[in-house]
Amino acid sequence: MLALPPLSQRRRFAPLARALILATAVCAGPAFALSRAPVAAIAPTYAGIIGLEETLLTPQPWISKLPNADAVILDRAAIDAQNARMRQLDASIIDLHKLPTLLPQVLVREQINGISKAPSRPLYDVHGKLVTPAQLQAVTANLGLDAIPATRPIQYGLVVHRAALRAFPTELRVFSSQGETDIDRFQESALFPGDAVAVLHESADGKWVFVASERYAAWMEKRFVGIGSAEQVFGYGASGPYRVITAGKAFTAHTPEEPRVSDLQLEMGVRVPVLADWPVMDPVNGQQAHGGHVIQLPVRNDDGSLALVPALLPRSQESSSDYLPLTQANLITQAFKFLGERYGWGHSYDTRDCSGFVSEIYRSFGVLLPRNTSAQAISPALNRVPFTDKDSKAKRNEAIAKLQVGDLVYIPGHVMMMLGEANGMTWVIHDTSGGSWFDASGKRVHASLNGVSVTPLQPMMASDTASYIDRMTNIQRIRPQDTK
Repeated sequence: MLALPPLSQRRRFAPLARALILATAVCAGPAFALSRAPVAAIAPTYAGIIGLEETLLTPQPWISKLPNADAVILDRAAIDAQNARMRQLDASIIDLHKLPTLLPQVLVREQINGISKAPSRPLYDVHGKLVTPAQLQAVTANLGLDAIPATRPIQYGLVVHRAALRAFPTELRVFSSQGETDIDRFQESALFPGDAVAVLHESADGKWVFVASERYAAWMEKRFVGIGSAEQVFGYGASGPYRVITAGKAFTAHTPEEPRVSDLQLEMGVRVPVLADWPVMDPVNGQQAHGGHVIQLPVRNDDGSLALVPALLPRSQESSSDYLPLTQANLITQAFKFLGERYGWGHSYDTRDCSGFVSEIYRSFGVLLPRNTSAQAISPALNRVPFTDKDSKAKRNEAIAKLQVGDLVYIPGHVMMMLGEANGMTWVIHDTSGGSWFDASGKRVHASLNGVSVTPLQPMMASDTASYIDRMTNIQRIRPQDTK
């Protein structure tokens, strides 16, 4: 049986159906508010954010408050067990190993139709012009649904370049309103070099493939995947030694000799195999290797086949010989490596969104999380603390008081990571596209945060009458399963 999760349990938003969530989701664009009540009593205010001090924009003050900042939360064996539980229990995780060798037409159609739903409301292009019915018809026709055979042999591949995952096989960027060009309704997510995929279908123009990765299924450009055998694909990086990217992003060395691995962007948490036996005096793509690590990366040949080639990861690009120890100090340090990075809906702009932000932090420890907030928030594989609209303010405030560093706090469509306590409030770090709050005079102040930001939690409002804490749906903890 195909190991893709049921569509009802995966966030398969049609581009315009997302508007239902955008109405309340900071991650997706609306403003948050800080309530009037505590404003006058809270000082100082830095950069217009209530209670913020400039010193709180670095990791060390938060780490120094913790009594056991370097204590290991989960060791490597416990993380492996946690990931196994995630793959077993969470319906949003796709087990590529269990896909059938022959894909039935009905299954391929179901997966494509689940995400490639024709929009029913007006859309605008990047120039503010209305997207015409003819344009949308061309995009829909490129799905090539009529060409899906009764059965199709499955193909496996490795991603060779950071690649956008799209709702439709098109580069056309579309938006809900004129002048708003950040949230592309056809943008879903992104895959990174070395990610394994299964190819389910090809677009009518032959330039796109519909792929399933471990955490998401959508369209990506065909030029960014190299097709290989199951042994090649699943064997890539199956054993060490490794380098794990611990920077927000890192880049391979520039090399005109092998442009396919030149200046290649590698995201936090990406793990690549090291060619430890590379002869010390042999150049790597024209460069002697002592100033870098000789790693192996996948590339696509002219015929579309997969090949593995050496590349240089400069030692100046922050990486580790293995996943980092999962500690509170490291969680804070990793989160701050993204501070100020531009918000990127669905990993656009070569950056990330709110759920991608927390996913990549935890990926640097080797921890697997679902892709989207809707799946993360309810994952049965984590230590979930759920809330309903019947829960009292006292219960919610008590839960906030018990938050631990690294806990993930969810409101509809958005996720924040708990940092610690300062100036009488609980603080979070999160990737958000906007914000607003009331100043001391009661005037609502708007700011385009539009990036990874540090903000207090208690004063934040989802509306003029409901706070973020009122709207909180879940808290998720990556902790041993017998503790809360």
